[in-house]
Amino acid sequence: MPQVNHTKGATRHPEKRRNEDRPQPRRPEWLRVKAPVSAEYQETRALMRDLNLVTVCEEAACPNIGECWAQKHATMMILGSVCTRACAFCNVATGRPDLLDPHEPENVASAVAKLGLQHVVITSVDRDDLDDGGATHFAQTISAIRAASPNTTIEVLTPDFLRKDGALEIVAEARPDVFNHNMETVPRLYPTIRPGARYFHSLSILQKIKELDGSIFTKSGIMVGLGETDEEVGQIMDDLRTADVDFMTIGQYLQPTPKHAPLDRFVEPETFARYAKQGKAKGFLLMSSTPLTRSSYHADADFAALQNARNASLATA
Repeated sequence: MPQVNHTKGATRHPEKRRNEDRPQPRRPEWLRVKAPVSAEYQETRALMRDLNLVTVCEEAACPNIGECWAQKHATMMILGSVCTRACAFCNVATGRPDLLDPHEPENVASAVAKLGLQHVVITSVDRDDLDDGGATHFAQTISAIRAASPNTTIEVLTPDFLRKDGALEIVAEARPDVFNHNMETVPRLYPTIRPGARYFHSLSILQKIKELDGSIFTKSGIMVGLGETDEEVGQIMDDLRTADVDFMTIGQYLQPTPKHAPLDRFVEPETFARYAKQGKAKGFLLMSSTPLTRSSYHADADFAALQNARNASLATA
């Protein structure tokens, strides 16, 4: 059975070894979080290890892990813990991935049931080595959760399935409640921040999901603090709305190590509030824009808010 990869340092990101060290500025007060110490956090961690599961909470060094795991919320990362891409911002290990674990869908479903989750987020590494990019594994995981915990709503945060014909249809046919694919940054920064991806392809899959099944909520997010301008943030909002995306998240980029993409600036909380107001004015059903916002942060409450916003929109249509 593939083992969880928790290696740190240069071996975790061999492609970044030659990068010059970039300073990591001290975080302002609004970005500081307490170290996770609660008993509930330890219980969630033990369950992940017992079932040999990977979480993006750990692999991406999420600052919200203490809060979320204390509430028994965890974002499961399927398809292994090693990514075939080498995004400049990401802390997930890169290299040659492990073989797929055929028991992973049922193990994820078992964890969802044991945690009693009302809403779960399933994400993954990029698997460019697989013919379908891992789409079938996503579908199998969704089906296993439906069988083990039929009242749980399911959100998937997928890779871009670049050059994987038919992959998106496989995921759509499994009917997740929310389909999330993050744009991550503005198009000008893709060559340095997300070199293995293509901006307009990522935009197109969000639009395609709506065409395949209009009942599925769509969601996307970006990080700020990588060198983007306010005008570029506004433009990506417009692009996402053109693709009929329902929900947008905006959070602060935090440089994982000195070898990762340098931090351009810490964005003030007031600016995040302005982004949220701007997005709502552009027509998103929901905006989450705070320094600590991440794709799956408060995802259960956000899903309820999405449903309420859609119902209110339909009532006034």
